[in-house]
Amino acid sequence: MSKSATLVPALLTFGLLLTAGTANASEADERAVREASTQFYAALNAMFTGDVAPMKSIWSHADDVTYLGPAGGLQVGWDKVLTQWEAQAALKLGGKVTPEKTTMAVGQTLAVTQNYEKGENVNADGERQTVSIRATNVFRKENGRWKMISHHTDLLPFLEQ
Repeated sequence: MSKSATLVPALLTFGLLLTAGTANASEADERAVREASTQFYAALNAMFTGDVAPMKSIWSHADDVTYLGPAGGLQVGWDKVLTQWEAQAALKLGGKVTPEKTTMAVGQTLAVTQNYEKGENVNADGERQTVSIRATNVFRKENGRWKMISHHTDLLPFLEQ
């Protein structure tokens, strides 16, 4: 069975579990998830300058975190996810990406945001490239703080490996 064939049922199950807890989400949790999302995009833009420290702060460091980024590939576990963020930081892509049309579902311990990432970066040849992709972000409440546990975007041809 292909990875995508197993991923779809897992995402559907995850969605059902999240939806079941959404009614119990507090306004404080919704605000905290919105803030965690804002922090992630600030960390993403800092990473474009070569600074990966904010990314280390917003992410969970657990073994079950996942990253399906714009360069392709699936990283599972904090060590592999961090290695990918460090590699992207080393590219110093510059530019800025902002989330647009964000939707949010917040449960007691899990939350999902979906949005478009719009902006621009610089490719390996130094040319400005428009970024316009879809993103799904998953957060988990750990020790009272909402931490990112998954980031999934469309591929960007100028970053594909």
